[in-house]
Amino acid sequence: MVRPMSGVVLHLPEAETITCRGFCSRCGHEHTLGAGPAIAAARELWNALQHHGRLDFDVPPEQADSAFSLELLHGPARGQMFGVLAYEDGADRRGVLRAFSGQYNSLWRVPGWVDPLPDIREYQALNEPEEARIKSLSREMQALASDDLRSRALRRERLARCRELMLQLHALYRLRNFRGQEKSMAEVFLGGGGMPAGTGDCCSPKLLQHAALHGLRPLGLVEFYYGRANRSETRRHGQWYPSCEGKCAPILGFMLCGLGGGSDAD
Repeated sequence: MVRPMSGVVLHLPEAETITCRGFCSRCGHEHTLGAGPAIAAARELWNALQHHGRLDFDVPPEQADSAFSLELLHGPARGQMFGVLAYEDGADRRGVLRAFSGQYNSLWRVPGWVDPLPDIREYQALNEPEEARIKSLSREMQALASDDLRSRALRRERLARCRELMLQLHALYRLRNFRGQEKSMAEVFLGGGGMPAGTGDCCSPKLLQHAALHGLRPLGLVEFYYGRANRSETRRHGQWYPSCEGKCAPILGFMLCGLGGGSDAD
């Protein structure tokens, strides 16, 4: 079967291009990570996705799970960011990690891909009952006129519950850097207005967290977009993108600290 956009070529950065960066309040410097050897790894991942049309391409076709099909990304759900991190371990052996942003088809974990930052059992235990209550409030509001006093009260309650839930969920995210330090995401985040939804769920934080937890030294990182363009047209199939400014840069400075790239002074 020919998949949509299967002939598109992946556009990649130059090896020296900075693809991941952030300011670290601990040492007062910006830390960076370039594309480096992750360019080849990104091309290999792109080719595997194009060829197999699924995320679980490490297993034989007869064992493939339809939940991991890439057809999802060409439809109403639109596309998604994917990332690779080239690393070196303590024995000077090189390897590659891969990640997808957020959830894939409402799933946090896919075999062969790095895990999300929070403990998913804790996350779901906190999120599911409160999310059900928030949806219930939305349904109650839909049955009332927008200027109804009851509707206004429900709207205020829903907003308060959404804000509180976001704070509680973000508290589950613990970030590790390459100095062996660990802090909550709220302690690390730099920026006004609070943390945006989805902070900590992009490819870069997932990849760096896994590397820091497992004693791996990052050599390069590349992220690219696969699938139908997002609604704002800021993400297009086959294009690479640096780590985002709104959600990633405010935490990546801490996460990269101790790696040795950029300005990494004590």
